[in-house]
Amino acid sequence: MTYEKLIWFKHASFLWNGSQKIYFDPWELDDSRGKADLILVSHDHYDHCDPETVARLQKENTVVITPEDCAKKFQGNVQTLLPGEKTKIGMIEVEAIWAYNIGKDFHLKENNWLGYVVSIDGVKLYHAGDTDHIPEMKDVKTDIALLPVGGIYTMNVEEAVAAIKDIDFRLAIPMHYGYIVGSQKDGREFADALGKKAEVLIPLVPFEKE
Repeated sequence: MTYEKLIWFKHASFLWNGSQKIYFDPWELDDSRGKADLILVSHDHYDHCDPETVARLQKENTVVITPEDCAKKFQGNVQTLLPGEKTKIGMIEVEAIWAYNIGKDFHLKENNWLGYVVSIDGVKLYHAGDTDHIPEMKDVKTDIALLPVGGIYTMNVEEAVAAIKDIDFRLAIPMHYGYIVGSQKDGREFADALGKKAEVLIPLVPFEKE
C-alpha cells in the first residue's frame, strides 16, 4: 500500500499531497507545502482546531469541513458534517466517522466530533480523530488508517492494536504521540504489534517526547 503522498507534520496534523492537497487537523503550520484544496478538522480542541493555521492554508476556493461546534471559528467556504454523513468535494469523497471516548470525558459522544474517511486518487484514508476503540470502527473500510496511540485523551497502544482488528484496512499508521502525550516508543510498539501491516512515519516537526 503506497503512502508516499502522505506527510505527517506532528501530532494529528497530516497532508495528503496528491492530485488535491488535503490537510487533516492542521496545527501550528505554515503554508510551505502549499495551500489547501480541502481542510478537515476533527474537533474543537486547540491542537486540532487552529483557526490561524487554517486561515494561512486557505485559498479562495478551499473547502473547510468541521463538526458543527467548530464552524463558527472559520471563514470562507465552511461546511459541517455529523457522524455518518457523507459529502463530495469535486473528486474527493468524504465520510464523517464517529470519534469519542469510552470511560473518560475528554471527547464526549454527544459532541458529534469526527474522524474522516476520505477517498482520493484511488485511495481511502481514515483519520480517526481523537477517539477510543469504539463499536463504529467495525463499519470502517479503508486503505490507510491513521490511529491515535498516545493514551490519556485517546487510545493507548494496546487499545489501538485491538481497534485496528475491527477495521477493514491495508496499512495502519500511528499518530497523536510524541508531542502532548505519549512517546516515540508508542509508535514503534504499535507497528511492532502489526508487523508488515503498519508503518511509522517520521514527522516533519521533531518529537517533543522521547
